[in-house]
This record gives sequence, C-alpha cells and structure tokens, in this order.
Amino acid sequence: MGSPKKNENKGFFAAMTSGFSMFGSAMSRSVNGLQGNEGVEVINPEGGKEDAEEEAQKGRWKDEERDSYWKMMQKYIGSDITSMVTLPVVIFEPMTMLQKMAEIMEYSHLLDQADECEDPYMRLVYASSWAVSVYFAFQRTWKPFNPILGETYEMVNHGGISFISEQVSHHPPMSAGHAENEHFIYDITSKLKTKLLGNSVDVYPVGRTRVTLKKDGVVLDLVPPLTKIHNLIFGRTWVDSPGEMVMTNLTTGDKVVLYFQPCGWFGSGRYEVDGYVYSAAEEPKIMMTGKWNEKMSYQPCDAEGEPLPGTELKEVWHLADVPKNDKFQYTHFAHKINSFDTAPAKLLASDSRIRPDRYALEQGDLSKAGAEKHSLEERQRAEKRTRETKGQKFTPRWFDLTDEITPTPWGDIEVYQYNGKYTEHRETSESSSSASNETDLKSIEFNPWQYGNISTE
Repeated sequence: MGSPKKNENKGFFAAMTSGFSMFGSAMSRSVNGLQGNEGVEVINPEGGKEDAEEEAQKGRWKDEERDSYWKMMQKYIGSDITSMVTLPVVIFEPMTMLQKMAEIMEYSHLLDQADECEDPYMRLVYASSWAVSVYFAFQRTWKPFNPILGETYEMVNHGGISFISEQVSHHPPMSAGHAENEHFIYDITSKLKTKLLGNSVDVYPVGRTRVTLKKDGVVLDLVPPLTKIHNLIFGRTWVDSPGEMVMTNLTTGDKVVLYFQPCGWFGSGRYEVDGYVYSAAEEPKIMMTGKWNEKMSYQPCDAEGEPLPGTELKEVWHLADVPKNDKFQYTHFAHKINSFDTAPAKLLASDSRIRPDRYALEQGDLSKAGAEKHSLEERQRAEKRTRETKGQKFTPRWFDLTDEITPTPWGDIEVYQYNGKYTEHRETSESSSSASNETDLKSIEFNPWQYGNISTE
C-alpha cells in the first residue's frame, strides 16, 4: 500500500500508489536541489508571481549582510552545520530547542482521546492528528538556540502534564524529553542532523519517539518527515516538510501513513496531508486528509481505500486561534511555553527560560543577546576542557543512556531513557515549598553546569 497522491476525480482525497512496504522505512522527498549565489531560484510559497529579483529582496538580510553571510556559508555547503557554525543572533528566536520540543504538547488532548478510545483504528486517527498538529509551529523561519550541555526545560500547568527535557550530549547535539499525565507517557530522544545546500537547509529528525497510552498499555512509534528550510539568505525564508509520516502501533501492528505534499510552484499543494490508517494485515481502514496548518479530517473506507457508503468526512483537529502579526510567528501556546506561567514552583537553575541570551533577545536587545550567547558558548568550551583535563565524564541527570540503538531513515540513534528522578524531585519540591512568583524565578542565575553527574573515567 502506498501513500496517496492527489486524484483529480476524487476531489478531497487521493488514490493509492504502489511500491510502499508497510513495514519499510519512511521515504523522504526533496522539493528543491542545490541553490547557488548565481541565478538563485526563488519560490513564493504563498502564491503569486512576483518578479524573482523583487521577491529576493523580501529576505531578512540587508544586501551587505547577505553577501557577507553567503561568502561565510559557502564553505559549509554539503555539511552538517548543527555544531560547526557560530551563527549571528539575528536569525534566532527567543526559544531553545528544548522548549521547541515541548510545543508538540499543545494539542495533547488528542492523546487523551486516543487513550480513552476503544476503536484501535480511531486511536491512530487521534494520535497521528496530534503528531501533525505541531507542524504549524514548526513552519517558523527563526532558529531556536542550541541548548548548553546539561540545560533543561520544565513545563507544568498544561493538560495535567509534567514535562522535562534535557540536553544530554553536546557532540553530537542530542536532547531527550519526557512528558506524562493520567492518559499517556511521551518519550523522545532527538539527534538533529542538518545538511546545508547553499540557500537552503535540510533538517533530518534523527530520533526515536514513543507514546504509551496508559489505559491499554498501547505503545506507538512515530517517524516524522524531514524539514526543508528554503531561501536562508536570498528571498523570503519559508519551511516545508515533504515526505511521509509513519506512526506504528507496536502492540498490534496497525499503522497510519500520512503523506505531506511538497510545495510546488507558486505554493501549489503546500500544507496538504493525505493518508490511511492500516490494519496489521495492511488493509486500509480509515482515510485521513487535511492541511497541517489548518485541520485534519477522517472517514471510514473500504479495502480499496474508497469512502464507505453512508459515512461522511469528520474533523478531528483544527488549529486554535493564533496571534496576528506576531514578531516571531508564535502561537499563544508558544508564548505560554516561554512564560513563567508554565514553570514549576522550584525552577531548576538550568532552565531555558532564564538563559540570558534567550531572555535578552525576547526583550529585543540583540547586542546583549549576541554577547551573552558568545559568553555561554565560551563557558561551555571551558567546562569541557576542565572535564577532559581531569579525566571526567558528564552524564545527564534526568535521563540514562541505554544499550539500545534505533535505526531511522537518516541514521542510527542511541536511546536515552527517562530515569524517574525528575518525578521524585517535583514531588519533593511541591511538598516543601509554596509557589514562587515570576520575579523570584527570573532572579535565578542560569547554571546548567551544576546538575550533570560528573564522574572520573
């Protein structure tokens, strides 16, 4: 069974294509190839037919900055730039990657519904719609800050969830996250891999994502598509995620495959998502369609993938209201993540909210943000030299490295497992203190270096 392509005779849905093995790896598809300085190809993803030169002037760079930055970046073409390039703070948003990991929790109620659902196929409809919902936030063109080794992010006061993420490795950059409420457990190990293609960057989500639904103990595995960031320097910067998202019920063998249509010329096909929920026997049971920036819907189907007579298309998720003309294209939930409204009473000093460079950028002070970013990077290098001189090893506080190596379409990844210590820490903190106010939390000095377990090798 294959991911669907648009079928002009079917209107809202798509027909099946051949060549997809239900138990194979997710395929990735590129929209554009290598783009260079001369004759840069510029696509307006919002549609329209502006002159390419005029469109190119809509980038975030001034001419003198653009030329200088292009010359600097040319030598990195084809490379993974995650930890190779010191990037100017002007391209950043006031959020770290650890916070961005928490954005998938905005529509966590869909996982609650999946847990309560008795139908195994509808369970995948809810869960996969939850996985799609985060892509509206992922289309932001600003880069989040790379976390410092040992940095953390905590989130409470949302859907009964307790969320913790931690930077568990610096080279290669790796993060681990854990979230839990009465309905589900969410665990992720993420090792971001990038490839610079001149005026664009491919971002490969090398990682392992697991969701456990508590009612029946069902375990879901998620493999997302890659992300492409277009027009980094020349033209209007925009983001696309072409390819297939695969969510597998590891308990039953059922699976959902959703195809994210690539953006074509003048925005054709952008945002569109189509796919099917399959049984373990690879038979389509429910078809799904929608746009990842707007809504997802579903309808029961027959063995040929056609809608069942007497059924209708029903909406399962739609985008919540978002702020208009927000400087960083944030949702209301993104602002909530950045605020102290979602912070626990005793915030760890390693929390991203109190990073001085992030906070300075949030306040609009780019000069201070750049200086603080440089200072943190230098402190991180100094801490590493000290550890190496003393023959010491850093290990995370809240996650343990396991022996498991998980294959992904873009490479293998070592798996970190939540060790339960953060839950114990939270319970102790809540029983021993009253809630702190925002002023008290802001006054905490950022210090990710005091938390890791340091041992002699």
